[in-house]
Amino acid sequence: MKENFYGGIGCSEVLESLSDYVDGELSAERRAQIDEHLQHCSNCAHFGMYFQTMVRSAPGSMESDGSFDAGVLERLHQALDSTED
Repeated sequence: MKENFYGGIGCSEVLESLSDYVDGELSAERRAQIDEHLQHCSNCAHFGMYFQTMVRSAPGSMESDGSFDAGVLERLHQALDSTED
């Protein structure tokens, strides 16, 4: 994946901060940087949307039967692998 810089930060920094972003654990300044980056970077916005959906739905999914759908896990691994390029 090409490293894009928007909002003063690159894609790798955004991806490293997604968990804290989704959990609301970032400073207002850092959140604003990520918000600006996501407005301009479709790759990070797309991955961030999937990540947020997965994080928010995971507790309910795990309570139901303790496992994830194999397709979801495969897509997650593919997305994570593609960020290492």
